[in-house]
Amino acid sequence: MIDVSSRESRRQFYTSTAWRKLRRKVLIRDHFECQWCAAEGKVTMSDQSILEVDHIKELEHYPEFALDIDNLRTLCKEHHNQRHERFEFRKKGKSKKKDYRDDEWWG
Repeated sequence: MIDVSSRESRRQFYTSTAWRKLRRKVLIRDHFECQWCAAEGKVTMSDQSILEVDHIKELEHYPEFALDIDNLRTLCKEHHNQRHERFEFRKKGKSKKKDYRDDEWWG
């Protein structure tokens, strides 16, 4: 079983040759396309967004599936962050702040 208990052990895992080769296989299998975007009917590929390979069963809780290709999927950075509820992801309907003014128009 792979040790992922510390930041250093996770760094070693994600820089390992085994992970890099498997990550590449997952990207090829998923046609370099975010699987959640595809399920929504959108196409998000590596030339449009950063693609990340996600562990479906979380690495820290299921280290035995760390290198199981059936436990991996390609997600764009936005969906990967959404899945882990991190960074600047805001749940729809939770934030009152807008990133734009809906009264603006260009004439």
